Amino acid sequence: MNTPPFPSLRPPRWPGRIARAGLWILGAGLVLSALAGPLNRFHLVGVGAALMTLVIGLGVTVLGTATTIVGVLFATAKGARIPGTAAVVGIIIGLAVTAYVLSWVERARTSPPINDITTDLANPPKFVAAIALRERAHATVPAQYRSEVPGPGGKMIDVPQLQREYYPYVKPLFLALPPAQALARARRVAEALGWRIDAYVPADGRLEATAHTFFFDFKDDIVVRVRPHGTGSRVDVRSESRVGLSDLGTNAARIRLFLSRMQTQ
Repeated sequence: MNTPPFPSLRPPRWPGRIARAGLWILGAGLVLSALAGPLNRFHLVGVGAALMTLVIGLGVTVLGTATTIVGVLFATAKGARIPGTAAVVGIIIGLAVTAYVLSWVERARTSPPINDITTDLANPPKFVAAIALRERAHATVPAQYRSEVPGPGGKMIDVPQLQREYYPYVKPLFLALPPAQALARARRVAEALGWRIDAYVPADGRLEATAHTFFFDFKDDIVVRVRPHGTGSRVDVRSESRVGLSDLGTNAARIRLFLSRMQTQ
């Protein structure tokens, strides 16, 4: 007879069910996370709702990963069956997402609560064309440079001081080129970086552009100012987010990359 004499000794089914439930939860979290970007990109919901969708999706993914791991561990201990391949793949994806979430949490923890970065803190380049663009986009951050902004708890934040502390490498670039040639190079570099050129005014030594992220389509405004300096040029850059409080270092990294390309072009 194939029926075991002691049915109670059969491996329990609940560990496998836990693992399967974890995979379903994990999958739901991944779907929510994947939807967050398109929801904002296609203006189906506001920025806040899209970010909340992402946070909830990532949280559900982490929960699903933990549940799947628990189910697999119990199944291994009890000798129960589990959806082996699916569980392994799900756990790998879930752990990768968890690591990604933790990296952004750490980045947020170590980044200053500012999102307007410039190479000239005494006289930041001014936006002109971007003002109308920001108004149409209902930007929550004004285009005018503010040396103080309200931070968490309402305490005023000294923006230049924080920039010097966290991004000491953000400084003007001096080139042995006439201003017109330096500005033309700035345009080539901006286009190579995928920025959308919003204004190019050689008479003012000014270039304005918009950079956007792929997933959420968050837009940041950039203004490049080129002035004579001796026999060459001084290049100043300002990059500012349209929404939020902290940019997690994005604008400083963008300026650094741009100026690096300006030196090597």
